[in-house]
Amino acid sequence: MNLHAIRAIYRFEMARTGRTLMQSIASPVLSTSLYFVVFGAAIGSRMGQIGGVSYGAFIIPGLIMLSLLNESVSNASFGIYMPKWAGTIYELLSAPVTFVEVVIGYVGAAATKSVILGLLILATARLFVPYQIMHPFWMVGFLVLTAVTFSLFGFIIGLWADDFQKLQVIPLMVITPLTFLGGSFYSIAMLPPVWQKITLFNPVVYLVNGFRWSFYGQADVDVVLSASATLGFLLVCIGAVWWIFRTGWKLKA
Repeated sequence: MNLHAIRAIYRFEMARTGRTLMQSIASPVLSTSLYFVVFGAAIGSRMGQIGGVSYGAFIIPGLIMLSLLNESVSNASFGIYMPKWAGTIYELLSAPVTFVEVVIGYVGAAATKSVILGLLILATARLFVPYQIMHPFWMVGFLVLTAVTFSLFGFIIGLWADDFQKLQVIPLMVITPLTFLGGSFYSIAMLPPVWQKITLFNPVVYLVNGFRWSFYGQADVDVVLSASATLGFLLVCIGAVWWIFRTGWKLKA
C-alpha cells in the first residue's frame, strides 16, 4: 500500500476545501439552518409530535442526511472529474499507484468533508431545536458509512461525466427528490397503505430511518435492514469502481 500517494491525494483534496470554504462548508450549513428556522421553529411549533418526538427534532436526521448525500456525491464527483477535464488524470494512471490507493485518497477526502459538514449541521441544529441522541455510536457509524458509500457513488459519477452539467444531473434529478420523498420531513406511517409499500422501494428511506433510529430509538424500517441496504449499495459501488479501472471505461478513451 503506497501511503505516500494516498496522503498526497487526500491532502490535495482537503486543501481544495480550504480554498472554497464558503461553497463547501458555509453554504450547506446556512441553507440547512434555514430549514431549521422554517420547519423546526416556525412550522414545527404548530405541529404535534411524531412518535413522541417534536416535529423540529424529528426532521433533524432527515435534514442532515439530505446535506450529507448531496455533498458526498458532489465533492467526490468534482474531485475526480477535474483531473479528467484538465488531462492530468493520465499522469495519475501512469504513476506507480493502484486504483485502490486512488479511490482511498479521493473518496476518503470527500467522506471526511461530508462527515465534518454533518457534524457542523448537527451542532447548528442545537441552536434551534432541542434533541437527544440515544445511540451515539450508531449515529457516528451511520454517518460515516453513508458518507463513504455516497462519496464512492459520486466518484463513479465523476468518472462517467463528460461535462460539468452531467455532474449535477444525478444530485439534482435523483438524489434530492428521493431524499425529500424518503421520509426526511415525515413518517412513512402517515402515508396511505399503498404509498407506504411504494415508498419502501426508495433506497433513501432506509438511510434516513437508520439514522433517525440512532437518535430516538424508533424508525419506520428495521435498523438492521437499513444498515444492510447501505452496505449492499457500498459493495455495488466498489464492484463498479473495480470494473471501471479494470476495463478503462471513461478513462482511456
